[in-house]
Order: sequence, then structure tokens, then C-alpha cells
Amino acid sequence: MSKIVDTNKKVEDAVVGGYKKIENTVVGEYKKVEDKFVDTFLKKDDETIEEAKKRLQKEQEERRQEQHQYSKTTKEIQNEIQEKLSK
Repeated sequence: MSKIVDTNKKVEDAVVGGYKKIENTVVGEYKKVEDKFVDTFLKKDDETIEEAKKRLQKEQEERRQEQHQYSKTTKEIQNEIQEKLSK
């Protein structure tokens, strides 16, 4: 039984190790493409790539908050309709 456990552990290590290598390669290459895109199209003249990414995240969060400010929940809409009907 110990041989089976040892063999399974070796297979597991090989599979997980292979997956991690692929994952790290894909993520690393994605980050290179992302950085190049930000550098080419989104970065302002005096910004670094990291500063541009932070600025873009901040702008995106501000847009989300602004959109949320004007959106109503279903319950709020139902309450408004109920109030209009009860008048």
C-alpha cells in the first residue's frame, strides 16, 4: 500500500508542478501584454505604468460609485409604485 501512496504522491507532484508552470507562464505573459497595452494606449506622458494602472482603477471605482448612486433597487421601485397607487 505504501508503494501506491508514494506513486500517487509522485504523480500528484508532477501534475501540480506542471500546472503551476503553465499557470505562471500564462499569467506572466498576460501581465506583459497588459503592461504594453497600458503603456501604449492608456498611460499619460508623465506616468509610470503602475501609476497609470492605479489611476485607471480609481477612475473605474468612481464610475461604479456614480452609477450606483443613480440606480434603484427593485424594492425601492416597488415602494415608489406602491406610494403612487395609494394616493
